Amino acid sequence: MNSEWSKTAPVESEAVNDIEVMFTPERIAQRVAEMGRQIDADYGDAVPLLIAVLKGAYVMMSDLSRAISIPHEVDFLQAASYGGATTSSGRVRLVFDGKSEVRGRHVLLVEGVVDSGLTLSFLLDQLNRREPASVKVATLLDKVPCRKLQVPLDYVGFHIGDEFVIGYGMDVAERFRNLPFVGIYRGA
Repeated sequence: MNSEWSKTAPVESEAVNDIEVMFTPERIAQRVAEMGRQIDADYGDAVPLLIAVLKGAYVMMSDLSRAISIPHEVDFLQAASYGGATTSSGRVRLVFDGKSEVRGRHVLLVEGVVDSGLTLSFLLDQLNRREPASVKVATLLDKVPCRKLQVPLDYVGFHIGDEFVIGYGMDVAERFRNLPFVGIYRGA
């Protein structure tokens, strides 16, 4: 895992309109495959329950699930803290709670991006109250300089700066989730 980040993350192609490509589909696929191999090794014979945080992690969950070769189950939950803004409101609420029993299970919470840590801290608290055997976190993006609360991250795709990113499931006002790459949004 690369633990270094810079204010200007590596850009792998030219800007398109108001979007600057940060990570190409090929680079994302490579890193998610690496994460899947590490998860396989770490969980061994366990059957983890992967829980994606909607909506931003739905693409990551799909690709990560295919990259993991050991048996596992999937579920989803949804928290809200952004609304239509590009920064967290600081207030987190659970919008949708998954259906799977987590007591005694090995849970892997899957995020698209960890920013302030407020949402993740809230979700980890909610999950730990349900007495899982373990809880780990996988995220595609770790926005290191934006952290307000320290939270444990077990599998990190990329460390980035404070750029507002879209694509690969992440959005601005519900737009751009379908982009196959992660880009920096420079629009209004």
